[in-house]
Amino acid sequence: MDDHVEDLWCVAVWVFQAWMFVVLFLIMLPAMFGLSLGVTGVYIQVLVHILEWATLRIQRGRQHEPSVPVPLPNGIIERGGGSMEEEVGRLRGPGPPTGGHFSLSDALFFYQTGLESIVDDTVTQRFSSEELNSWNLLTRTNQNFRYISLRLTLFWGVGVCVRYGLLLPFRITLAVIGLSWLVIGTVLVGLLPESSVKNWLSELVHLTCYRICARGLSATIQYHSKENRPQKGGICVANHTTPIDVVILANDGCYAMVGQVHGGLMGVLQRSMSRSCPHVWFERSEMRDRHTVTNRLRAHVAARTKLPILIFPEGTCVNNTSVMMFKKGSFEIGGTIYPVAIKYDARFGDAFWNSAKYNMVSYLLRMMTSWAIVVNVWYLPPMEIQDGEDAAEFANRVKSAIADQGGLLDLAWDGGLKRGKVKDSFREEQQKQYSSIITATDQ
Repeated sequence: MDDHVEDLWCVAVWVFQAWMFVVLFLIMLPAMFGLSLGVTGVYIQVLVHILEWATLRIQRGRQHEPSVPVPLPNGIIERGGGSMEEEVGRLRGPGPPTGGHFSLSDALFFYQTGLESIVDDTVTQRFSSEELNSWNLLTRTNQNFRYISLRLTLFWGVGVCVRYGLLLPFRITLAVIGLSWLVIGTVLVGLLPESSVKNWLSELVHLTCYRICARGLSATIQYHSKENRPQKGGICVANHTTPIDVVILANDGCYAMVGQVHGGLMGVLQRSMSRSCPHVWFERSEMRDRHTVTNRLRAHVAARTKLPILIFPEGTCVNNTSVMMFKKGSFEIGGTIYPVAIKYDARFGDAFWNSAKYNMVSYLLRMMTSWAIVVNVWYLPPMEIQDGEDAAEFANRVKSAIADQGGLLDLAWDGGLKRGKVKDSFREEQQKQYSSIITATDQ
């Protein structure tokens, strides 16, 4: 009996040693130096072939089983896409409107637009997961692909074992190592006197830890136009899909983070990071004081030796299909704006954080049990406010550039509508547009 227990203990020790060897020497050390052994690239290529095979099996299955429903496209309302003036003119017809100022048919435009918004509004659908044209083997709840193929079901079963039995433990191990290293490293660096050496070590610690965390998500990141990377004394603004956006960007350069002071584990991370690097954290009461926030950010930017500020002007996570309204506060600070477009490949996992549906722990579990995080990052040329341009117009210009580069929809709606009511200014804008139409008719 004792020999049997001793044998089991030896096997457990051997497994642990092999596990730590793989984690430390084959994953963590190459990640720390920004190197890759090519394993992740091969893994992604294998995944691409498997998902392509699964798509073909689904297509053939639909041919043999016509009763299997076809997934609905994104958006169930087909909108005309014309302006208010064009749509009102179409409803009025070729003749002049009755009454000179107003035509009864004008009301049909507002009825139609209102019903479209009730059935399928353009805001709510940006806060639900991006739909795929085919199954990516990450769930068995999709009724379209459940019973099409026995081999497909077997592949899904093997995938569950791989994702939960192999990938998840590896990723948790790397995340714990990366975060622990971040806390210990920043605290130790924070003990040093202010100098160029301290700044260099701080950036090295941050960069190393974020690279370990990124490798812990099996992140494959393609950076484009690196010559446009944000510089010190500037402001980096990017579209926002997930809290992991910070890890993705900080994997290629260091940033000064901006946010509210938290408690718990997040608070420990914030306090330790602030010891070695001038991040900008605000108390809850300060966040409500726009003047205080602007002054502190402006003072940070004015010090040209400090790291670029990283800001997500949407103020909330959007589902990787669109860019919503940028808050103008980030563009009132002054200084150079460095736009960045981020686009995730939804085939390998759903990076969007629906905070109304998942808490942070549940979301991270979903991320760590997905196939991988595959993302493209585009550094756009730096932009500055033009003469005669106000902060809101500058924000819209930057947003449009990000949306165009990332292949995302450029929406004017405020992401705050996810939880709030429509501002009076939006209704007033519609009223002004219609007023200009009937005024022009009278003329």
